[in-house]
Amino acid sequence: MKTFLAKKETVQPKWYLIDAEGEVLGRLAVKAANIIRGRHKATYTPSVDTGDYVVIVNANKVVLTGRKEENNEFMFFSGFVGGESYRKLSSVRERHPEFIIEHAVKGMLPKNRLAAKMLTKLRVFAGAEHTHEAQNPEKISV
Repeated sequence: MKTFLAKKETVQPKWYLIDAEGEVLGRLAVKAANIIRGRHKATYTPSVDTGDYVVIVNANKVVLTGRKEENNEFMFFSGFVGGESYRKLSSVRERHPEFIIEHAVKGMLPKNRLAAKMLTKLRVFAGAEHTHEAQNPEKISV
């Protein structure tokens, strides 16, 4: 029996919708990262982008366990000497709640060019409305 290797021309991506309200951030990010990579498919091939699109709504209502809401910080770097700045997770949630989920999912993808392409399949929205109704995303639970 030969090993099946998927080709990018034969991949038919689907769209999935995940509601993040009340979900734990890490568990949500694992589910989204696995769908984006295509690990839920029998035709999964690590060197080919076989994944599907993921739309996440209610990003501002995602839950963190423990004291991570007060203690976690995001580091940003301007590129200049002394250009480090830190922002608390609570302040990032107020201004840009989509970033929290995008950052978590990005950390769970491999660090290569293929992962950068996979990350474009993630669409995160702060509220309950999204702009991908035409794709008829299939609603799944975490």
